[in-house]
Amino acid sequence: MENQELLKQCKERAEVWLTDQYDEATRAQVKEMLDAEDKTPLIEAFYRDLEFGTGGLRGIMGPGTNRMNIYTVGAATQGLANYLKEAFPDLPQISVAIGHDVRNNSRKFAEIVANIFSANGIKAYLFDSFRPTPELSYAIRTLGCQSGVNITASHNPKEYNGYKAYWADGAQIIAPHDVNIINHVNRIKNVSEIKFKGNPDLIQIIGEEIDNKFLADIKGLSLSPDVIERHKDLKIVYTPIHGTGVKLVPQSLKNYGFTNIIHVPEQDIPSGDFPTVDSPNPENASAMAMAVAKAKEVEADLVVASDPDADRIGCVIRDTDGEYVLVNGNQICLVLLNYLMTRNAELGKLTGKEYVVKTIVTTETIKRIADANNITMYDCYTGFKWIASVIRENEATSRYLGGGEESYGFLAETFCRDKDSVSAISLMAETLAWAKDKGLSFMEMLQDIYVKYGYSHEVGVSVVRPGKTGADEIQAMMKNFRENPPKQLAGSPVVGIKDYLTLEQKCLKCNETKKLDFPTTSNVLQFFTADGSKISIRPSGTEPKIKFYMEVRGEMANRSDYHDAEKIALEKIANLRKDLGI
Repeated sequence: MENQELLKQCKERAEVWLTDQYDEATRAQVKEMLDAEDKTPLIEAFYRDLEFGTGGLRGIMGPGTNRMNIYTVGAATQGLANYLKEAFPDLPQISVAIGHDVRNNSRKFAEIVANIFSANGIKAYLFDSFRPTPELSYAIRTLGCQSGVNITASHNPKEYNGYKAYWADGAQIIAPHDVNIINHVNRIKNVSEIKFKGNPDLIQIIGEEIDNKFLADIKGLSLSPDVIERHKDLKIVYTPIHGTGVKLVPQSLKNYGFTNIIHVPEQDIPSGDFPTVDSPNPENASAMAMAVAKAKEVEADLVVASDPDADRIGCVIRDTDGEYVLVNGNQICLVLLNYLMTRNAELGKLTGKEYVVKTIVTTETIKRIADANNITMYDCYTGFKWIASVIRENEATSRYLGGGEESYGFLAETFCRDKDSVSAISLMAETLAWAKDKGLSFMEMLQDIYVKYGYSHEVGVSVVRPGKTGADEIQAMMKNFRENPPKQLAGSPVVGIKDYLTLEQKCLKCNETKKLDFPTTSNVLQFFTADGSKISIRPSGTEPKIKFYMEVRGEMANRSDYHDAEKIALEKIANLRKDLGI
């Protein structure tokens, strides 16, 4: 009965899409779904509205209320335009910047966004073709815009696309604007409310001039030009995995002074089909396979990659046996922040007013390095909008050195307010040159960090529970962890608990409870053990899964202890998983 009622509702919603408010191609596709014997595609396309969340939209492309198409994109844009006019009532000319990635329909959606803004009297700066996500953030700040939109689904499969909304500081939107925009978007109930007919006089195409300014500012981040000159011929393999990074990353590496940049020609071809990979995610070894094959062929010193919208960085190095191994997101963040902090100290640039930022689920070794260099470290929630928020709060009094998260994102600058693979890849190459100048390989540099500050090993596990029953199960898991917290994990007593839903921090050894200083609550729970392990548990906000982030600590007296420390850590991780039931 319930399924019949759902099907009836979906049919009613779909039949609205057969009216002449919708274009002919869309009507034909919807009619085909209505007429089909298998009603699954119809239900999936119409059982709900594609939700405009705090990060915007993301979904599978196609006709329907639960799909990315010109009408859902249109409603989002009209809602944002309405809010901008409410938020800036006295501004003579509101303006926005619009970018997009290489995905199928991205250019089409971006042009529709520009048309709708211009139809609402808002000036739209539209990039002439695809660009990295961080450049959109940069353009908003450089052009003095009040907002911006980027059409991208990051490293999701090819069927997806997305819509990211930004505010005047170039960061993705947070309170109070996020809720206000969502409310305005939800008020759009009819296609007739969307102003699709653009005003060409209010659309300005941008491109090369912004590219050159962005690249020049990224070049200004370099701390070791003399070192690069001595090691400019490092063999660096780079792949954009068919994405936007091909526009700027090779040029940025050249600007830094590197002369031996080796491409993976098949993956330099921009394509929303991502034809050479199963998933365009540089976190995955399979996505890096062609670049690693090229590295073996030329005996490269470093392999770097960017995801389709070029905000995340992937990295592969040679281990002590000469084998190519993936560097995980925690290690990327650790190595880059160690370089920026240590190099600033070497150059005498530390004044005591510097700071770095990491997310709460990222390795705690970063804090050890910051403390050793008298640098403040801030923790924030997952997502670069929160790192950008810390930057905004401190930009008048302190100097930002860098920030990152375990999910392969890093930001070394303040002229952009979203994670940036263009600067991160350039600085990663510079970091290797700096290590080489000290007679170290990348792996030896990493091992020396562990010797000095303690070994850490991080593993993330996602437990997928689809559907309503899955959502209920995830909720029950979080409730159980809160009401019945473990007394010990992997043989070590739990000595501390942080609950970001209540913003309480409990010290179990001293029987004290303190308030956590965070801007809002979040459904994240952390356990800390006596031996230094940190376990973070967080339901995903966008996918039917609950994520476990596990970090265990160890000690290394010298580099040769690395493999033993890794073995012990993996055993401890296995015991943690057993105790957590994952």
